[in-house]
This record gives sequence, structure tokens and C-alpha cells, in this order.
Amino acid sequence: MALLWSLIYVDPLIIASTVGFGIVSVVQSFFDDSGDSMAATARAWARSLVRITRVRVTVEGLEKIDPNRPYIFTANHLSYMDTPVVLSRISVRFRFMAKSELFKIPFLGTHLEQAGHIPVPLEDPRAAVKTLWLAAQTIREKGVSILIFPEGGRSEDGVLQEFKEGAAYIAIKAGVQIVPMALVGTREILAMHSKVFRPGPVTLRIDDPISTEGLKLSDRGELTAKIRERIVAMLNAGH
Repeated sequence: MALLWSLIYVDPLIIASTVGFGIVSVVQSFFDDSGDSMAATARAWARSLVRITRVRVTVEGLEKIDPNRPYIFTANHLSYMDTPVVLSRISVRFRFMAKSELFKIPFLGTHLEQAGHIPVPLEDPRAAVKTLWLAAQTIREKGVSILIFPEGGRSEDGVLQEFKEGAAYIAIKAGVQIVPMALVGTREILAMHSKVFRPGPVTLRIDDPISTEGLKLSDRGELTAKIRERIVAMLNAGH
């Protein structure tokens, strides 16, 4: 939801959906300390956005996910549509990591904070490491999953970038499995720097979860490389 905030004016229906679900989320924040009801509202919003923009989503491998256990979900990052597509199709208890500047935006920041999402201070490496520890603690204490784009940002040209090690760090620290995912087609729906949504097909491919059992933090580089290899293989599967 945060990533699409700057794009809601493109379509009146997107405005109406975002404002409507946003109001519901704020009201829920007064009664729900867990953030679960707000997360459910965010999922409903994501599904509405997919319908409004006429995106046809095909999911491959959904049966590989146990909805009752937490994961670190990792995916390539092509478009602002990536998060709504994932959120609309994977029904687990999600939290997101978002740049800290978004938490300072009136209304949006309140939603992100009260829903339990995690701010990432990109300008402060030491604070960023503390954030990784906080994310792992959140998974252990609340049993929620976290979605991370290991590239650290959207790909400018659609080519998969190198991965940062944060996802592997959190997964090892929390003792949870990592689920590699590949998004195909979201760049054609909403390209970087574009504010025009184009209807079309999107495929979300889900690979087998990768165990972190017995791994140490010193293994995070090797684990990160494995995640990237899995995603590359899924991206190439359709060619």
C-alpha cells in the first residue's frame, strides 16, 4: 500500500478504494493492537486494486506454502504493482519492511506504524542492522511473515540486480524458511517512472521453501546467492 501512495490519483476508482480502505484501517487501529485486522484490510485493498487495473494474476506453486507458519518471502522487484499482486494472492499474516520516510507521511505513516510494519532507515547502516534484528524478533514473537525485495529497489531496466543479505540475515536469526518467488509481467502493467496502469497478465511463481535450520549468520552470503539462483531459474522458466 505504501508504494502506491504517490500513484492513487491516476484513476478515480483507485482513489476511492485507497481512501475507503484507509479509513477502515484507521478505525481498526483503535481496537486492534495486533495489526491483523489492518493487514486483512490491506489485502482486501490489494485485491480491489488488481481488479480495478484489470490485472490477470496466475499463481504457480501456491500449494508449497503452509498458511499456518511464518516465512520470509523474497521476490524480484519490477514495479509498484509487485506488492499488491503478492498481497492479493498469498493469504498469510504479512508485515512489510518500508523505508522510514514513509512513516513520516500523515495518515499513511500512522497506518504503517499501527499495522506493525517495520521502518528501514536506509541512510543509517547501524540502525538498519538493528532493524533486521527487530524484524527477526517480530517474526518470533508474532508468528507473522515478512515480504522482502532483496534487490533493495525496483529494477530500472527489468534486469535482476544483485541481492542484499538482509532477507537471509532475518531468516537465519528468526529460524524460519525462505520462500523464493518470481514476478513476471508487473513491469508491463506499471513500468518504473510511469503513472499509467496497463491491463494485462501477471504470473507469480513460488518455489520450494529453503530451510535455514543449522545455519549461522556467517552463512548469509551463501544463502543469499541460493535465493537469487532460485529466482533466476523461475524467471527463465517461461522462456
